Amino acid sequence: MEKQLLENRKKMIYEFMCSDQYVPMKLKELAVLMNVPKEERAALEEVLEELLAEGKIELSKRGKYIKADGRYLTGIFHGTARGFGFVTVEGEQEDIFISESLVNGAIHGDTVQVALSSGRVSTGKRREGEVVKVLRRGIAKVVGTFQKNKNFGFVIPDNIKLGQDIFIPAEYSKGAVDGHKVVAQITDYGSDRKNPEGKITEIIGHINDPGTDIISIVKGYDLPMEFPDKILHQAENVAKPVSTADMAGRMDVRDWQMVTIDGEDAKDLDDAITLTREGECYRLGVHIADVANYVQEHSALDVEALERGTSVYLVDRVIPMLPHTLSNGICSLNAGEDRLALSCIMLIDKKGNVIDHKIAETVVQVDQRMSYTSVRKILKDQDEEERNKYRELVPMFELMEELAAILREKRRKRGSIDFDFPETKILLDQQGRPLEIKPYERNVATRIIEDFMLIANETVAQDFFWQELPFVYRTHDTPDSEKIRKLGTFINNFGYSIKIGQEEIHPKELQKLLERIEDTPEESLISRLTLRSMKQAKYTTQSTGHFGLATQYYCHFTSPIRRYPDLQIHRIIKETLRGRMNEKRIAHYERILPEVAAQSSARERRADEAERETDKLKKVQFMSEHIGESFEGVISGVTAWGMYVELPNTIEGMVHVTSLTDDYYHFNEETYELVAEGSGKTYKLGQKIQVIVADTDLYMRTIDFVLPEYSDINYN
Repeated sequence: MEKQLLENRKKMIYEFMCSDQYVPMKLKELAVLMNVPKEERAALEEVLEELLAEGKIELSKRGKYIKADGRYLTGIFHGTARGFGFVTVEGEQEDIFISESLVNGAIHGDTVQVALSSGRVSTGKRREGEVVKVLRRGIAKVVGTFQKNKNFGFVIPDNIKLGQDIFIPAEYSKGAVDGHKVVAQITDYGSDRKNPEGKITEIIGHINDPGTDIISIVKGYDLPMEFPDKILHQAENVAKPVSTADMAGRMDVRDWQMVTIDGEDAKDLDDAITLTREGECYRLGVHIADVANYVQEHSALDVEALERGTSVYLVDRVIPMLPHTLSNGICSLNAGEDRLALSCIMLIDKKGNVIDHKIAETVVQVDQRMSYTSVRKILKDQDEEERNKYRELVPMFELMEELAAILREKRRKRGSIDFDFPETKILLDQQGRPLEIKPYERNVATRIIEDFMLIANETVAQDFFWQELPFVYRTHDTPDSEKIRKLGTFINNFGYSIKIGQEEIHPKELQKLLERIEDTPEESLISRLTLRSMKQAKYTTQSTGHFGLATQYYCHFTSPIRRYPDLQIHRIIKETLRGRMNEKRIAHYERILPEVAAQSSARERRADEAERETDKLKKVQFMSEHIGESFEGVISGVTAWGMYVELPNTIEGMVHVTSLTDDYYHFNEETYELVAEGSGKTYKLGQKIQVIVADTDLYMRTIDFVLPEYSDINYN
């Protein structure tokens, strides 16, 4: 059904259900009354599902549709391995707890209708409820490990939140054997007394086969790996060398000194930098590959890119948004090659203010492909050999360092929050086994590029905000006041405080907090809790501001090869530059952009989760080879059930309180310590301790540590 038709029918049906003439009725009765023919009843049901999901109508226990009267809430069910779950309701801060006995057939990801339990709304305790109706199933396919019995089998889901194994009749097992990783289509969602049932649609490989573990995660998150032939052919057809005709009407900046700075193994080089001094000011050019020139709106390439939303960077592979013919070829700003670009050229004063700028379609030619390592050697290490090798570029790199420091200080003064957590670098062998895991710290070169991309993104967003044209912004809302109050209470235990204004906090307060805790034992924990208290950044069509960066205007302009929102706004920018942004095109973008923003945000979350899951898996695999070995770590978290210990390589494991056998330890909530009742011995945040790897669980993705003094296990 067309989206506009769906919206019109939703409005009509809802108005009818709100009228005095309406009485509760089932789908069939409603269809007859509204003269909906049988062939269109599926469309009517789709409309009703939309209204249910929005919480505008409800479904009675007898299956009749009624106008919502507040008796029920609608939300997404999140399951747990132990059977109970939680329902998140859009617009409400607190989840609703659902005990195992009141789940009533809901599984993780389902859209459900919930009745709140009486007496649990205003007692100060977590709200509790019961699932009264599953409105929409969230999962149709399950990835897991096959277990074969004589006449049937089970799929044990990789996603522990699903809670139940999937029963597979023998005739639907597709020849799977014990230990096969499989994809199962759910054919029957079961009930409280009966497991869901399904059929095997794909055998990924055996659990011990190299690469099967990562492919299982890819399949579990429904990430598209291969491009259809139609897409590949289209990419080949458009990826022609830059011609004289392509350059016509563009600003030619090929004679500007220009570099790309990326990781050594990067292949999609979508941003290049030029920088010169003009009097006391700096002329900074951020030149971005003109991907929109090759990926036309509504083309097969465009539809595929929107569906993918983003490139996904897993530990052993990249799943690109666009075929390599484009991303590593004609859209990559390779040194010595003519390339089409969209450039943001800014004149920046010595205080970091952009006092003039120009956005233009350009032709570029990069002089040198630089790596972060080389630039770090030139600037930080003052490496003589590296400085001689790139002596013509050294003055520009030194100017880059100077300008980046000015821009960073300007952001700091306005309150921009910088979470400097080390990323994890995981090195694998040819079989996919982790050889080394180490922190991947930002250096002077990565920060320079980050600073320049930030100022370009801000400048472009502000330009189009004031033009009052349809646009996709990157926004980050102010944190919920309740979460900030909880953070304030927590940090009081460590002698810190934050000022909260009228129901809101300024980002500068959180920035000052992070500065105060720098190099303290509690830095890691408070930084993580501060991050968790903040909302998730997302794509929107309104410029509501970016809390974390403390700016009113922000967008993603700098990576159209790997992010769809960047590609989308490049089209808008180009149409505007060419004078084609008329009323018809404005109306077109106003219609499509809300869905583009929502889809891109959802795809970004999916990619982030898949990336985290692969990292966790490889960390557990790595530590599985080190059972019985001793490591020094830092206590990064303390709870009633034990303490988390983080190793220098970023791996984190748990010392369970039950393994501390010399005394009875209780958790002091005020000081976040484990305290021995008899001896008074304490374990607290930031404390350095020695741990032994006791066990790992690949299924649960967990690592168990024990302290040497409590270890009586022979690991040899």
